[in-house]
Amino acid sequence: MLAGIPDHSSTARELLQRSLDRGRLGHAYLFTGDSLDFLEGEAVSLASTLNCQEPPRRGASGLALAFCGRCSTCRRIATRQHPDVGWIRPESKMRQIQADQTRALTQALSLKAHEAAHKIGILVAADRMNSSAANAFLKTLEEPPSGSILILLSTEPDRLLETVLSRCLRLSFGGEGGALNDTVLCWVASFSAAAAKETGGVLNRYRILAELANALATTRESLEKSLEEQSPLVRFPDAEPAQRERWETELNAAVESEYRRKRGELLSGIHWWLRDLWLVVHGLPSELLRFPEYLESTQRVAVRLHPAEAGQNLDAWESTQRILHTNVQEALALEVGLLKLRL
Repeated sequence: MLAGIPDHSSTARELLQRSLDRGRLGHAYLFTGDSLDFLEGEAVSLASTLNCQEPPRRGASGLALAFCGRCSTCRRIATRQHPDVGWIRPESKMRQIQADQTRALTQALSLKAHEAAHKIGILVAADRMNSSAANAFLKTLEEPPSGSILILLSTEPDRLLETVLSRCLRLSFGGEGGALNDTVLCWVASFSAAAAKETGGVLNRYRILAELANALATTRESLEKSLEEQSPLVRFPDAEPAQRERWETELNAAVESEYRRKRGELLSGIHWWLRDLWLVVHGLPSELLRFPEYLESTQRVAVRLHPAEAGQNLDAWESTQRILHTNVQEALALEVGLLKLRL
């Protein structure tokens, strides 16, 4: 069961720094943590450090230990536009990374670099590789093309195949991945307050479900608007119908993938609060709480629960989040998940 989760971010960075200083950088890394946004930032930092044109300092090995953030290379890596840094994201209708995506990345990495010292391949949400993609990628993970480095990002590393895990150096950025955004924090505050008012009936539970549904709907609408504005559909309105159809498919896939990621962040916020509830029920120190600012409402719920019930809440919510990775109806899964919680 959960206890305090240490902040591994500094340790992970120190390990990378030592590897760079000694010239012993690995060929494949698995970055794990609570937030894909944060992990992407760490991947960008490593890619920028390895390829910066004007690094502020170098280690004994001659490799850069930091990046300037100002040169053309750093700017293009940060904006995902550098030709030698390839990105893969879940884009299919099943929100999975497909075998043709991993094969395309392998082919791109095998080509001569345009300008970078190191070619980088970054797999966002690598745990969403389907079995075909993972198996097709194993050989590349074992022996990446010369001069290339692979960085896999995952908030759910347990979903990765063991054969993938065994081929990567794993670095945990768990602590800082917990820097939740304002939307998630507002939702957790609302959920905590509503849970504290719970009286055992289902009416309040359905009010919570309605609030979650509204938060998710707002999230999807915002994503649809922002991603559509970035789509070639807007920039090239006179494109051929077949091309526009492909762009529309890609846009829909991007919206769905990003929506699922943000939905996961909201549900993860609930999971963290349920963890806090488990800690309070067991009388563990408040210093371990993720949301100490909600301690009063958490305590109101804790006095109503047995330790076993607090543990069952965590198990039930973990199950709900796993189910949502399938093609189950979202509203039904969330309804069932919330009704299973003992509050």
